[in-house]
Amino acid sequence: MASLSELPALRNYSKPFGIRFLEYIKKGKLSYKTHQAIVLIVTFLAYTCYHATRKTTSIVKSALDPQSPDVGLKFPWRMTYLSSPAEKKGFSWVLGDGWAPFNGSDGSALLGELDVAFLAVYALGMYFSGHLGDRMNLRVFLTVGMVGTGLFTSLFGVGYWAKIHSFYYFLIVQMIAGLFQSTGWPSVVAVVGNWFGRKKRGLIMGIWNAHTSVGNIAGSLIASALLSYGWGWSFVVPGLLIALVGLLVFLFLPVSPESVGADKEEDEVGSPRKIGEGVTEPLLGSDAEIKETAVGFIEAWKIPGVAPFAFCLFFAKLVAYTFLYWLPYYISHTAIEGKYLSSETAGNLSTFFDIGGVLGGILAGHISDRLDARAITAATFVYCAIPALYFYRTYGHISLVMNIALMFICGMFVNGPYALITTAVSADLGTHSSLRG
Repeated sequence: MASLSELPALRNYSKPFGIRFLEYIKKGKLSYKTHQAIVLIVTFLAYTCYHATRKTTSIVKSALDPQSPDVGLKFPWRMTYLSSPAEKKGFSWVLGDGWAPFNGSDGSALLGELDVAFLAVYALGMYFSGHLGDRMNLRVFLTVGMVGTGLFTSLFGVGYWAKIHSFYYFLIVQMIAGLFQSTGWPSVVAVVGNWFGRKKRGLIMGIWNAHTSVGNIAGSLIASALLSYGWGWSFVVPGLLIALVGLLVFLFLPVSPESVGADKEEDEVGSPRKIGEGVTEPLLGSDAEIKETAVGFIEAWKIPGVAPFAFCLFFAKLVAYTFLYWLPYYISHTAIEGKYLSSETAGNLSTFFDIGGVLGGILAGHISDRLDARAITAATFVYCAIPALYFYRTYGHISLVMNIALMFICGMFVNGPYALITTAVSADLGTHSSLRG
């Protein structure tokens, strides 16, 4: 691998075309702050699209399997908040018939298997994506991942028009989509970590991490709005959207300050380490004498803090992804004030969980910055999530207002530590002093 001292000769060749165009319009180099703004905006849009495509499955579940007995709620489907019985016939493919093979007695089990397959490949792919990302141009790597995600998300929806009823078709498409989805997070967090020092990192990344919830909200609203036209559109439109944003990433994303020749400003170099961490070098400082090499799997686990935060994230994600994939389905199959909501209404209602998640991520980041205590902040939110989940399960059916309020609170406490660990903590660990070079 080339040393950092050799990078200047390569800068003109690694600048994205969009950056060159902006510099041509400005007739001069872009400032460091401008590059940072571009990084935040482009990566925000990129991961928003990743989550928008990931969310569509949960919205469409109730259309594929409208009244599975597996959930223990056997009832005739009622469109209480959407239409009258006479109007309901026009939407029978969504509300009553479902879609084979998911409309049988084992429909919810098959849908669960799709989730397990997607997440299993996604988890495995994250490991390899991290390795590939360290060895490739992150801009190109992220673009390929987004276009691939768009393609296979759309192929899932194509099954509607092609009248495909083979479970294995949907299973394989979901698995390959999960593989491409795994390229997103290692790439965007690495790029943002390259551009921002530790100072106020928690707050900045707490705001930036709203892309997760914004993506879930956008995916929910888009998929819900398109359900009445055919559930295939709920996959194809988000798929096309992420592919287009992938092209935007290719044109505008600067991977690191060195790649575009941007000079770091003093307040961006980073603050010294805490006492006891061994060095007082700038967090993101460079050294021409050091050759960069990719970190190995075992070496990554040896970084102080990786193991405990990884286990904490395991349980936070366990809950977060349960809500991500099953909340709309749960809402539509649970009587609220004695009435059952439609698939579209349940999908729209589920966005309040993600709205709470936006606030939770920002709060967790800000509090961790003020206290300089990432671990204590994450643990506090996790412990608060326990009673919040219990109250939502026990009292959420009493009224629509109660359901929304408790759902909002659950989103805040569940997504708070999830957002903190996957952003500020990840960037902290990824730029730890033990990784020098």
